[in-house]
This record gives sequence, structure tokens and C-alpha cells, in this order.
Amino acid sequence: MTEALLGTTAEYIYDEQAFSCNKTDIQEFGKIFLPIFYLVVFALGLTGNLTVVLAILKAGSKKSITDIYLLNLAVSDLLFVVSLPFWASSTVRGWTLGTIPCTAVSSLYYIGFFGGMFFITIISVDRYLAIVQATYSLKSRTMKCGFLITCGVWAAAVLVSVPHFMFSQLVEDDCTSVFPQELENIWPVFCNVELNTIGFFIPVCIISYCYCGIIKTLLACKNQKKTRAMKLIVVVVVVFFLFWSPYNVVIFLETLKHCELFTSCSQMRSLDYAMHLTETVAFSHCCLNPLIYAFAGEKFRKYLYHLCLKYCPFLCFCGPCSRYQVTSSASYAETILNSNVTLNTSDQEASVFV
Repeated sequence: MTEALLGTTAEYIYDEQAFSCNKTDIQEFGKIFLPIFYLVVFALGLTGNLTVVLAILKAGSKKSITDIYLLNLAVSDLLFVVSLPFWASSTVRGWTLGTIPCTAVSSLYYIGFFGGMFFITIISVDRYLAIVQATYSLKSRTMKCGFLITCGVWAAAVLVSVPHFMFSQLVEDDCTSVFPQELENIWPVFCNVELNTIGFFIPVCIISYCYCGIIKTLLACKNQKKTRAMKLIVVVVVVFFLFWSPYNVVIFLETLKHCELFTSCSQMRSLDYAMHLTETVAFSHCCLNPLIYAFAGEKFRKYLYHLCLKYCPFLCFCGPCSRYQVTSSASYAETILNSNVTLNTSDQEASVFV
């Protein structure tokens, strides 16, 4: 298994004899740094995404198609973060749970990873249709269509994840991948290329195209909220690119290493440290998804604050609690998404959320 693939599961195997390169210090650094980082991401990601899930579920039956996508994005991030404590424990003590849990945790990790990427992309397309193609979206953005798209996204996430966890096995005290001899050189490269293309390059192209179209449409409309909406769009795109692009660059360099373009010990050591650092930044993105896609909405903040005051009344120290109440009849797309922008497209007003 490549170090890039093992890096994403916190299972670095260093073959010092093959590379004649002492990486003991990197191993010790990983045993200290990675568990702490994984547990922090687990705590923050679990709290934020569980809050989104519970808030959407408590909204009642009046949910929009965007609510469905946001709910599934939160579920994807939960699958991802739930696997992190297992990798943290494995980094320190080795894998102690057996082969079946090894495969199960690996599958949760990759399905959550690809599912999160795909649903971020779907949310971008949904916003594009709602704003740029407002008339067409009246027919396409239905609950039935949203359900079918959601099922398709999960099926795609499982399908593209299979190559990454199908060979997961317990080897001594490590949960790692054991490839057949005829696939030892081909399969790790294929997995890395899939991570780069399907897991990053294609989503970032779609996201950029959609939000560029949204900004162009917002610039043409006369609305007081368009400036804030465009700022949020820029934040979404820039944060996504900054958090995931360094990690994917390192994965690409790991792929080149399999082609024996990196042979010196210093280069491989630098690549290992870069994997630790960029992995840290990339995995943190799942903690930001609730902030970017949900908590930025004013009505969602008020609704969340109302829940806090309802279950924790001692927090009520900033004035009457009733002023934070959000009516249950409001569309939860308004509650979740970042802002409500009203556009006139072909003499037809459409409430859209960006």
C-alpha cells in the first residue's frame, strides 16, 4: 500500500531496508501528533455535524431539497469522523480489533470522505440551479428528484470507495492493505489517481463553475443582500480549495514516487512530513462544513440559540428568549442556508439560498 493511501488512514509503514532511510523520528512524531489531531477533529466534527442533523430532523415535515442534501453532508462527515478515534488508537497501540473491524472502519472512512465531497458538489449544483436556472429548477428541484440524487450519490460514494478498502487486512498489529502480487504496482497508483481526480479535481471544477455562474447572476440583480451572499460564496470556494489542494498535491507527489521519480532519503522524509501537515489541514474541513453551510445562516443561528435556551435556560442572560424564536412553519432551507436572496428572473421571483 502506498504511503499516500496509508497516510489517509494514519497507517504509515516505513520500509527502512528497501529505502535505506531512517524514518524512526517520523514514526515517533506521528505517534504523538496524529492521535491528538484525530481526537480534536473527532470532537469538533461530531459536535457540529450532530447539531446540524438534530436541527434538521427537528424541523418537522416541511423540509426542502436543500435540507436533504445538507443532512446527508452532515451524515457523510459523521461517518468520516467516527473512524478517526480508531486510527488514533492504531497509531499508538497498533490495531487490536481484528480483520473485520479493520475493513469496516476503512469503509466508513472512505465512504464518508467521498460522500462529503460529492454532497458539497451537489449543494453547489443545487444552488446554481436555484439561482441561475430558476425557471428550470422549479421542475428539477423536487423532493422526488432529491431523493433519487441522494441515493445515486451514496451509491457512487460506495462504488469509488471499494478500491481503497477491499484489500484491507490485519497484518501483525496493523490495519493495512495487502494487494495481490499482480496488483502491487498498479493498484496503489490507481487509488491515488482516483483520489486526485474523483475526490478533488472534478468536484473543484464543478464547484468553481457553479459559484462563478451564481456570482455573475447576483451581480446583475438589485438586492441589498447580494454582497453578503457573494462573500459567503467566495468563502466556500476559497476554503475548500485551500484545505484540500495541498493534500492532493502531496498525494500526486506520492504517485510520482511510485514511478521512482523520488529516490533520495531527504525527499522521502520531506514527503512524509508534508503528508502529516496537509492531512491535518484537509481533515479539518469536515469541522468547518457546519459553519460554512449551516451556522452562517442568521435564522439557523436564532433557531439554534432558541434550542440552547430551551434545554439550558441558565444561558438566558442576553434579553427575552422569545425574540430568538424561529417559527416551525418556516422552510428549513431558510433556516439552514446562508442567506435568502430574492431574484427576478423572467418576471418570476424565486427565493434562493446562497
